[in-house]
Amino acid sequence: MITYGDVRNNADIRALIEASSEALGAMGITDHGFAHAELSAVNAARLLETLDYEPRTCELAKIAGYMHDIGNAVNRSFHAMTGGLLAFDLLRSMGMETREAISIMTAIGNHDEGTAAPVTPLCAALILADKSDVRRSRVRAKEPYFDIHDRVNYAAVDSSLTVFKEKGIISLQLKIDTSICAVMDYFEIFLTRITLCRDAAEFFGMKFELVINETRML
Repeated sequence: MITYGDVRNNADIRALIEASSEALGAMGITDHGFAHAELSAVNAARLLETLDYEPRTCELAKIAGYMHDIGNAVNRSFHAMTGGLLAFDLLRSMGMETREAISIMTAIGNHDEGTAAPVTPLCAALILADKSDVRRSRVRAKEPYFDIHDRVNYAAVDSSLTVFKEKGIISLQLKIDTSICAVMDYFEIFLTRITLCRDAAEFFGMKFELVINETRML
């Protein structure tokens, strides 16, 4: 079976992640390189592990998390669907079983707000892992060239995604420096993402909770 280690060490996949990050950097968009790929991978797998999914499903979620933004190497528009197709071809060429490659393709194709839907456990886990990556180190612009997206990420001093299984809650907890960004700025930028996270949590029969500076906002 193709493992996360196989995917992480694949030269073609690494080249696509590098190209995607470079293209978005040229557009002034926050970092979508290896740090984002690896964090999304780990958090997607950890979420499913906490919810008692079988190890292979968790491994596939990890692979989907790592590969989910490779479509940006083609174009930012419709990158989720492009990335899903690229991932399917790459994984099949590596020898992955067809049904597993399809499950990863579906997850990647359903991670971007506007076109996404949590139609499988992998989809829902990837959505939550991807949208919860809010951190200062993602910002590539320098002041005074920050736009509102940059400010929101730069203001995030700490973030964590936690599953409270017994309470039926998936919680995104943020610590924001409000001297850099107002809490309402976060909602202005991330409202569609929050809605998608809520839908993803509901797929697992759970509620999505957003906590900012120790205050529950949702």
